[in-house]
Amino acid sequence: MSQFMAYANANQNTKDMYPLLIDIQTDLIREIKTRVVIPLVLKEKHFSLPISNLNPVIMINRKEYLLLTQQIAGISTSQLGKEIVDLSKYRKLIIDAIDFVITGI
Repeated sequence: MSQFMAYANANQNTKDMYPLLIDIQTDLIREIKTRVVIPLVLKEKHFSLPISNLNPVIMINRKEYLLLTQQIAGISTSQLGKEIVDLSKYRKLIIDAIDFVITGI
C-alpha cells in the first residue's frame, strides 16, 4: 500500500459507481488492516455540479475523474484491488481538497 496510489475498487457493491480509490493514508501507518481512501468517479458519470476546491479533476489515462473528497472513508485493505497509477503528482491538489473539507478554506 502506498500513499497517493490509485487502486481498483474491489468492493462488488460500489466498484461500478467508484471504479478507483486513492489511498491517502501515510505510509508510516502500515501495520493496520485498513486504509483511508477517497473515491474517484468518471467526470462524465457525475451528474451534479462539482465544487472545484472539493472535487478537483484528476487525469488518468486521458480520462477525467473527479475526486469525491466529501466521501473520504476508512476501508479494509481487502477492498483495494490492483494498483492502477501513482497520483503523487496531484499531492497538493488532494491535500488542498482534504483541507477544504476540514476548514472550508
